[in-house]
Amino acid sequence: MSFGEIPRRDRIIVALDCAAGEAVKLGKQLSGHAAWVKVGMTLFYEVGPAIIRTFHDMGFEVFVDLKLHDIPHQVLGAASSLAAADADLITVHAAGGPEMMRQAAAGATRGAALHGTTRPLVCAVTVLTSMDDADLAEIGVDRPVAEQVVSLAQLAKEAGLDGVICSPKEATELRGLLGGDAAVITPGVRPAGTATQDQKRITTPLAAFESGASHIVIGRPVTGAADPAAAFDEIAASLERE
Repeated sequence: MSFGEIPRRDRIIVALDCAAGEAVKLGKQLSGHAAWVKVGMTLFYEVGPAIIRTFHDMGFEVFVDLKLHDIPHQVLGAASSLAAADADLITVHAAGGPEMMRQAAAGATRGAALHGTTRPLVCAVTVLTSMDDADLAEIGVDRPVAEQVVSLAQLAKEAGLDGVICSPKEATELRGLLGGDAAVITPGVRPAGTATQDQKRITTPLAAFESGASHIVIGRPVTGAADPAAAFDEIAASLERE
């Protein structure tokens, strides 16, 4: 089954970028509504890989977003460990280079084989959605975000990764570059009228999907709502209405 055959509501990933107690509470509220949750550094570093099983038991697929970026040997081991812990999707920084990305893919395959789990998707982070051209210039990258994203996505493709993380602004071009079966996952998604917070390259859920995203990541518009499940259902319903 291609990603496009999966209902859009089941391709919304809710980012639980918070402490463990709050994340588990949110998971219980969203169980039966959302299909995916994202475990970021704040949560993973507090409680470790056991949180993956916690959310699997609630019925979620789990995106472990640690953005691995180290020497190839370390990334091989880290990806293997995350696969062994039964993560469904993991990330590496494309800026770590082709060999590091190849080792991430190899580690995911090895960890799953050794521990009898399903191999996670391995996706490369291109340019963080909190960054713009000026931010890149400050770290010595002398080309626009759009060009840097395409360059890094091409490296990820050549390294054999399953897809990329990019802003919705770049999704159309990367869908064309990577093909129809690649994962193109877009954070920086905000329903119309909600605050942008620290995101700079953003768009709405509908626009992200129509631009070629396979999955979208939404955090605070859901997790910060008075009723997270209702907020999620409204976003999902808006996609169905459109």
